[in-house]
Amino acid sequence: MKQIDRGREPYHTTWQAMRDWVDSDQSDQLWIVEHDPVFTQGQAGKAEHLLFAGDIPVVQSDRGGQITYHGPGQIILYPLIDIKRAHIGLRDLITALEQSVVDWLGHQGVVAYAKRKAPGVYVGAAKISSLGLRVRKGRAYHGIALNLDMDLSPFAQINPCGYQALPMVDAASLGLKINTSSVQSWVQHFMRHLCALGYQAG
Repeated sequence: MKQIDRGREPYHTTWQAMRDWVDSDQSDQLWIVEHDPVFTQGQAGKAEHLLFAGDIPVVQSDRGGQITYHGPGQIILYPLIDIKRAHIGLRDLITALEQSVVDWLGHQGVVAYAKRKAPGVYVGAAKISSLGLRVRKGRAYHGIALNLDMDLSPFAQINPCGYQALPMVDAASLGLKINTSSVQSWVQHFMRHLCALGYQAG
């Protein structure tokens, strides 16, 4: 699977590029992206979960899930995978993404876990990683966000993922040191879980 580090770019740019990929015949790709500050609403997102937007733009996205925040210091993995061709179920892909974060944190001494009824990854009562996917034409897109070292205050302007007063945390707040190899280590954990599902790059 081709890995593409897109750096920091506006959410709309990435979103349009993902939709273009779905409508193309391009092979599977894994994008690594950091976004400018933005609130994104999932398809089922409820307006009441946006408490105060301020000067942060709000985008109605086509992913699953409720509202979340993206901003500098948060890295997102966007796995663009033809899951129909790969014979991988959506639930399996979600689990692989969540477990990649759990493993990445675990190898640094932080105990984390996923919740089946509330997708994402948690450390104690706080959420460190949010997830939302979409499948169209048998192709999965959107992805999973990991809070590494960011300003968490915008999360107070929403009910994160639709949960009132859900505490959010980042890796830096847990005492983890973030360096240039951190993201690639996370990617390796994800690819290991993906390959365990029998995935072969397409």
